[in-house]
Amino acid sequence: MVKELLILLIGSSLVSNVVLSQFLGLCPFLGVSKNVKTAAGMGVAVIFVITLASAVAGAIYYYVLTPLNATYLQTIVFILVIAALVQFVEMVLKKYVQSLYKALGVYLPLITTNCAVLGVALTNVQKSYGIIQGIVNGFATAVGFTISIVILAGLREKMEYNDVPKPFKGMPIVLLTAGLMAIAFCGFSGLL
Repeated sequence: MVKELLILLIGSSLVSNVVLSQFLGLCPFLGVSKNVKTAAGMGVAVIFVITLASAVAGAIYYYVLTPLNATYLQTIVFILVIAALVQFVEMVLKKYVQSLYKALGVYLPLITTNCAVLGVALTNVQKSYGIIQGIVNGFATAVGFTISIVILAGLREKMEYNDVPKPFKGMPIVLLTAGLMAIAFCGFSGLL
């Protein structure tokens, strides 16, 4: 069981990286990756939300929707769970970590519509993961998101001081860099 969870952890965070191989969660990936501190803060918030959403969505799916034969409601229920969790994270950050709350700005509420969060909840159901496997998959996926966004933020900070050709300045060089990162992450496919 531990071996399977470790394989799931590595696979979901590196091999099947949610941003670089599944292309989910691109809005915050591109929007919040301007500096490492903000990107890391967003990553921690996403780790918390996806992990908790995986646990709650899994429990609701297996203990409420399945016994009631109402699994067709899974998408709506998962969206409601995610929205509630994001509101909780937003309230906690606003009260205890105001600098991060201000730095994340509009991107914090956008976690609600981050397709990576919903994608993980749906993937857990589609792959018939139990609650523990779903939590591990959610955590690993969020860690993979955090790794990706922090690496891109570090590269973007370095690119500010480089002589980038005029046509590539701004978002074009960011998209090119993200594409190269996706190619580099393909190298992890040999791990499993």
